[in-house]
Amino acid sequence: MTLQIVDPHIHLWAPGTLRYPWMESEAVGFNGDTAAIKKPYLPADLLADAGDAVQVLKVVHIEAIPEDQLGETQWVQSLANDPANIPLAIVAAADLSQPDVEHLLAAHAEYRNVRGIRQILNVHENPFYDYVGRHYMNEVQWRRNFKLLAKYKLSFDMQLYPSQMPAAAVLARDNPDTTFVINHAGMFVDRNSVDGWRQWHEGLMALAALPNVSVKISGLGMFDHQWTVESLRPYVLTVIEIFGAEHCMFASNFPVDKLYSSYPAIWQAFAQIVADASNEEKAQLFRLNAERVYRI
Repeated sequence: MTLQIVDPHIHLWAPGTLRYPWMESEAVGFNGDTAAIKKPYLPADLLADAGDAVQVLKVVHIEAIPEDQLGETQWVQSLANDPANIPLAIVAAADLSQPDVEHLLAAHAEYRNVRGIRQILNVHENPFYDYVGRHYMNEVQWRRNFKLLAKYKLSFDMQLYPSQMPAAAVLARDNPDTTFVINHAGMFVDRNSVDGWRQWHEGLMALAALPNVSVKISGLGMFDHQWTVESLRPYVLTVIEIFGAEHCMFASNFPVDKLYSSYPAIWQAFAQIVADASNEEKAQLFRLNAERVYRI
């Protein structure tokens, strides 16, 4: 039977039309060699990857770290205006540390499919895992600008590491009118120690206690390139246990996770892991929560 899903975390990109500085680097990070995905990825490519095994009902595009943040939104909206209507929602890019960022937020909000903003926050003491090199959530200007999201009815996709979760919980508590979506199950990077496991678990618990926070179970291949259903199972079930099925959503992180597996394999793994869940829980995890959070 074909699995019906709403995918709340995919990236569409068009190198050649837009510039993505990360694609110009030859450095190999924890994702491994990304050369295979440094080419256009369009709605037709996503549907081809899904094939007949997965019926993609709706899609949410997450910003792909473009140089031109508004230009990316304009381009993705032009794709969404096609009869296929992919994606139905756009999470746009914005640097909330910039003094004039409100102009950008207002411009993003003019596009009918824009639902939220993502700014990558990942900081790690190991340079191999560090994305941004600064603790945005500690900066006064950034926190002040963050409050603008509620003004424009924009959610916030939060990509960070477990060590940053206590600060994220404070931010979510201070901004109760903004919907937060934790990306990639909290990016459990320090998984080889008791302290690392505790940091991830306790951080998720603090975030799950807040009614305006949800989580995407996705991107697990980034830290487990040779994953199996059994290697993913403890992470998937732990997140669902902590947040409850009503605040979790499965997502593919394609085409990034295409480096590690096929599109159907990811979704079929999720289906196997929650095979004994109720029909209501499965509907929430695979479709309903994504539709509610991203208003699609």
